Amino acid sequence: MTKIYAIANQKGGVGKTTTCVNLAASLVATKKRVLLVDLDPQGNATMGSGVNKNEIEENIYDVLTERAAIKDCIVVSESGKYHVLPANGDLTAAEVEMLALDNKERRLQNALNQVRDQYDYILIDCPPSLNMLTLNALAACDGVIIAMQCEYYALEGLSALVGTINQIQKVLNPNLKIEGLLRTMYDPRNSLTNDVSAQLQQHFGDRLYRTCIPRNVRLAEAPSFGMPVLAFDRQSKGAIAYLALAGEILRRNETPKQSAAAAETL
Repeated sequence: MTKIYAIANQKGGVGKTTTCVNLAASLVATKKRVLLVDLDPQGNATMGSGVNKNEIEENIYDVLTERAAIKDCIVVSESGKYHVLPANGDLTAAEVEMLALDNKERRLQNALNQVRDQYDYILIDCPPSLNMLTLNALAACDGVIIAMQCEYYALEGLSALVGTINQIQKVLNPNLKIEGLLRTMYDPRNSLTNDVSAQLQQHFGDRLYRTCIPRNVRLAEAPSFGMPVLAFDRQSKGAIAYLALAGEILRRNETPKQSAAAAETL
């Protein structure tokens, strides 16, 4: 059964795009079929996947405004081996245009329903704000993965985001839930990091991923080469962390029947 996850946070610079790109590549490494949806007008997930956002003829803007079918806009990331629904600056205009369209909050959901059965996982890279694009992502997804740094201001933003998710759940998507919280740019030597991490564990329990994404030079360098860190430096701490995250997500999604079958093979 296909899982659709939005990678979200109203705060910018917390590793949403890095997580989307590298989680997609890591899930592919486990033989899963993955579609990455770039819903940010900056197009960083598109470029980080090795797709030139300035050369694409049709993108998610055309899908949301029904100028093109979604299947005609999907491209392949050669470096990550997953599929990409790309974005560029055109997407800024889509948000304004969609305000006057019917069913504006469900445009992405309707489009993804056309290809959903072709993938095991669909990951949506959300913009760092609560706008019509983010609403579309939250209406279309099964769960939200919140990427966040362990710092004081991140906790303030987190409470606002949780409130937003609860409102969307009531109005647009009754099945919406927080799939998990991911600690990014993690430095265990920092006492504030450990304090915030402890608070997250206390309030969110099992929804806090055990995997932490460390600060890592190779992870930061990989996007400039248009590839996930797994393709750039498979032995780096960043690559190992995202593979661990993919494994943790897969284990959470295993059905009891699958778990029993796996146990029998041991």
